[in-house]
Amino acid sequence: MCPSRRRIVTDGMPFGLWDSPRPPGAESPTIALVHGIGMSHRYLSRLHDVPADLTRVVSVNLPGFAGLPRPSGNPDVVRMGRALAEVIAALGEDRIIVVGHSMGVQWAAEAALHRPDRVQAVVAIGPVVDQSHRSLVSQTRALAIDTLGETPPSNLIVFSDYLRCGIRWYLKQARHMIEHPTEQRYAELTRPILVIRGGDDPVAGREWCRRLRDSARTERLVEVPGRHHVVQHSAPRTVAAAIVANPDGPWPPSVRSAASQRRRSASSAC
Repeated sequence: MCPSRRRIVTDGMPFGLWDSPRPPGAESPTIALVHGIGMSHRYLSRLHDVPADLTRVVSVNLPGFAGLPRPSGNPDVVRMGRALAEVIAALGEDRIIVVGHSMGVQWAAEAALHRPDRVQAVVAIGPVVDQSHRSLVSQTRALAIDTLGETPPSNLIVFSDYLRCGIRWYLKQARHMIEHPTEQRYAELTRPILVIRGGDDPVAGREWCRRLRDSARTERLVEVPGRHHVVQHSAPRTVAAAIVANPDGPWPPSVRSAASQRRRSASSAC
């Protein structure tokens, strides 16, 4: 079933939703996917589709990205994350796994801190900003290196979304990204956290991801060998399996069992 599309405005900011409904009889938590800086739901689409036969999956487009109007006032990570929290609350679910990629990891954390009553767990894929390159120049260099390891279709999505975002809005949000205390905010979370990185990701290094994992109260780190920063696009089944089968997370045994079967059948595909 194709996802339905709609727009929600909160705090004067427009958010776009791609919503795949919960399959009949499914009881597992809803999964909300949050893109990174400059991006859109498009590079999350492969990850979106994998667990959609197990639960409701919603991909969120943030203001100023994916062709959405840019909000006034240049909102920082905290304000954007709080608005995202209200969008998530509007889904009408009380068990939501918020999955962020890259800068989406920061927005996801702020959403979980603002509405812990709705967020059951947080998944951080390719989290930023790694302490080894915590500057705009260094971050840009790491992203450039990453393109050498990504597939042409993945790079095409990334570059076209960057162009649609525009350099001015990108730079405004990039400054907020660099300044945001990701590690500190994740240490304040009370919900389970799963960190996922591609084994060859130059943006989110292994030591940085370990630090982020260790800063949290309930945590786990999964690495996908041979993959890079956009691991959710290059290995969607492996990433989805980690999300729904995390043994340290709050997922019911029935969902873990289904995910185990999926991992066995998907091991050759990823």
